[in-house]
Amino acid sequence: MGDAAATGPSESDHPGTREFGGFRAGFLAIAPLLVGVAPFGFVAGATPVANGLSWDVPVGFSTIVFAGASQLAAIEVLTGGGSVAVAVLAAWTINLRMVLYSASLSPHVTRVGTARRLLMAYLLTDQVYALSIVRWHEQDDQDRSNATAPDRWSFYLGAGLSLWVTWQVSTVVGIAVGNAVPADWHLEFAVPLVFLALLIPTLVRRPAVLAAAVGGVTAVAAAEIGAGPSSVMIGSVAGIVAGALVDSDDPAGPGPDGAGDGDGAGDGDGSGPEVDR
Repeated sequence: MGDAAATGPSESDHPGTREFGGFRAGFLAIAPLLVGVAPFGFVAGATPVANGLSWDVPVGFSTIVFAGASQLAAIEVLTGGGSVAVAVLAAWTINLRMVLYSASLSPHVTRVGTARRLLMAYLLTDQVYALSIVRWHEQDDQDRSNATAPDRWSFYLGAGLSLWVTWQVSTVVGIAVGNAVPADWHLEFAVPLVFLALLIPTLVRRPAVLAAAVGGVTAVAAAEIGAGPSSVMIGSVAGIVAGALVDSDDPAGPGPDGAGDGDGAGDGDGSGPEVDR
């Protein structure tokens, strides 16, 4: 025992797959959420066909856009007689939150190569973001180094690819059998449930609760006065500002959610080069 102490920490003590996860860990983390994603994808496949569009429209949306709320908003515009430009603007406005997600994830993946970060951007969804940011924040006090970059990447890939496959398959099923589902089943109920499943577990601190409350109320109010798809972004900004103000006034300082934030200088063995991916 004395020899072990004298030689310092072993290689097995270095944060790695056990802490940061891997592909299998990413899959297992997101698996419970796929139960809600599948009916959401079903709706995304069935809705365009039910409104008279051909099957290739939902397939194209699901593979290229890969964003449920934006897909449904764009389909609503197109089937309502709106122009393609308006449909694109509606989808883009709703997806502005992905800019915030990307900025939040960026400090955690600076050691991941550019090609892989581009794939991460394509696979970015609300679910994958929530799982990854929570897991990475928990481990930030330990390491952001080259040694853990592959494990962060593989965890994200496991979660993102699992959701992507589920979304594509459920979209195709929705296209194939959507018209056979009775109208009174109202499968669209799955859409808000997917987001509630992500929201509730994060409401553990006062700033988070206030941000959720302010953001939700503001988004609803904005929608009621005619803000349309931009109401989501308006609510997001209002919630972020409210949460940040309360967090800055908290005498206890930032909690686990703020651990390890900064420019990454001096984190782990951050002096090494970018991992070649």
